[in-house]
Amino acid sequence: MAPPSLTGVRVLDLSRILAGPFATQILADHGAEVIKVERPGKGDDTRGFGPPFIEGVSTYFLSINRNKKSVAIDLKTPTGRDLARRLARQSDVVIENFRPGAAARLGLDAATLRADNPRLVYCSISGFGQTGPWRDRPGYDLAVQGISGLQSITGAADGPPTKVGTSIADLTSGMYAAQGILLALFRRERTGRGDVVDVALLDSVVSLLTYQAGIAFAGAGTPHRAGNAHPSIVPYETFRASDAYLNLAVGNDRLWAAFCRCADAPALATDPRFTTNADRVAHREALLPRLQEIFATDTAAAWVRRLQEAGIPCGLICDVNQTLALPQVQARQMVVPLEHPEAGTVRTTGVPVKLTEAPGAVRTAPPLLGEHTRQVLTDVLGLTPEALSAARQAGAIDWPDSIDRPDGGDA
Repeated sequence: MAPPSLTGVRVLDLSRILAGPFATQILADHGAEVIKVERPGKGDDTRGFGPPFIEGVSTYFLSINRNKKSVAIDLKTPTGRDLARRLARQSDVVIENFRPGAAARLGLDAATLRADNPRLVYCSISGFGQTGPWRDRPGYDLAVQGISGLQSITGAADGPPTKVGTSIADLTSGMYAAQGILLALFRRERTGRGDVVDVALLDSVVSLLTYQAGIAFAGAGTPHRAGNAHPSIVPYETFRASDAYLNLAVGNDRLWAAFCRCADAPALATDPRFTTNADRVAHREALLPRLQEIFATDTAAAWVRRLQEAGIPCGLICDVNQTLALPQVQARQMVVPLEHPEAGTVRTTGVPVKLTEAPGAVRTAPPLLGEHTRQVLTDVLGLTPEALSAARQAGAIDWPDSIDRPDGGDA
């Protein structure tokens, strides 16, 4: 196997919580050296998120910080800010998710750092972006899910607006940030210069509206909550069998004909109200009760077997534990065990992008707070043991006493 695709790329990660760390985990999985800067004594806020904890270690933090190095630097001190700037000079990428303007006050903004390092790719993630009238507003995932329109189209038709079951605004922004960084690095190969990447949570979720936005653009009214139904495809939703729920995804007229044969429902196949998808959408209220009656005649597992044999997309509705145990998930290495120095053996989700010649990998567990402070500051900046000790005594940096060694290396 060739080295991972981003081998040799150094990322200075000044971000915290979810969107930024998720972006840098994507980069780290594919070989980037990610140096995660954390506050001495406390670290990333997510180190305290829980329960659940495993031996005192937050499972939230474990889920988004593998393959990284932790350096404990206090950016509120002059020495800490100087060390961060020096690290940025030796880095290919800097990523941050401060409130707009905060990085400039620390002297860690794009203009300052790129003046020292024109090849630097600088990525900012914020709630509403670095421009516009809402630039200075705080933006959290839940607030953005509501403002973006996503919450208004999620949930039962007769129920309240409902958030997505995961932090979709943060996670989508993290993916877009990783994408933007890769685009800028690719361009740098041609021009020799870096770039500034500006990712907003609101922009990220608005981009996901796609066909729902298309409905609004077409003047067809405001998209609304419809439970598990699709606004433009029928039948494409959840049905209850005799014992449990299942999903049916009839995405075209060929599949509709196959479904009618599978369900032994020739009357549906010949009913002119249901011939095409447009017909079925127009007569949704007449069709769905008849389908529900059909599904109620057998168990969900029996229906899924029958539908799969007919080549019709469908599936049971799994809980998270069931999903993680699926043979397909296991075969694709989407659950990976790791050894953590405090939590012991832990599991993490795997690398979703599979490259044949230079695959990414889950290599190291999420780091202890400050685990790599001395290693990074020695190897990258050339600090002497005396300089490290002086900076630690001044409160600018720190490392765990459990890995304290006289040679200045990490455990």
